[in-house]
Amino acid sequence: MPLRGIHHVNIGCRPKDIPAIEKFYGGVLGLTVGYRPDFPNPGIWLYMGGHPLIHVVVRFADEWPGSNEKLSSWDHVAFDVTDLDEYRQRLLKSGVHFDEQNVPDAGFQLFMRDPVGNKIELNFPNSEAPAQVAPGTLSGIQFPHLATSK
Repeated sequence: MPLRGIHHVNIGCRPKDIPAIEKFYGGVLGLTVGYRPDFPNPGIWLYMGGHPLIHVVVRFADEWPGSNEKLSSWDHVAFDVTDLDEYRQRLLKSGVHFDEQNVPDAGFQLFMRDPVGNKIELNFPNSEAPAQVAPGTLSGIQFPHLATSK
């Protein structure tokens, strides 16, 4: 039986993180809050169309410092998207820092962190790569020791 795809991504957070997570994944990435079963701990489900793609659940106390990539083998989740100009404007308007990466024949990517520190990649077709981002430019978020971009 082959895998059919990723069903959802689950993000653990503190109670106070939920509004910022909803704003990021809703306002910036365009997902919408929808039905979530009545679980014993708070959370939200964020939908892409009719599918609950991002599950957010309160798993940590308020003093939790947030994601720490040095203590986890999880690196990032990537979304297949189009309309680079629209996403750039959303990110800038929302004050979300992002890095650009231009890898010929692999896609043009934007890398950023969500409100609790998870790395997010938006992967656009190479045809949308802007001329001002040279081929071979690497993201400082994705490759902090090798980056050729901001």
